[in-house]
Amino acid sequence: MKCPHCGKEIEDSKQPYRPFCSDRCKLIDLGKWISEDYRVPAPETENNDQRNPMKDPGEE
Repeated sequence: MKCPHCGKEIEDSKQPYRPFCSDRCKLIDLGKWISEDYRVPAPETENNDQRNPMKDPGEE
């Protein structure tokens, strides 16, 4: 198995940072999620741009 961040080969399946090779690679990956470098796509709907989350659905 290879570390998803640096590509280093991981030999021990009981490695504590698995799937990462080290705590450093794990934290770098977490930082990318927090800074929104990685995103999970949401399905597009026709109302995505027009919706205001602060309004009630029946309120205009």
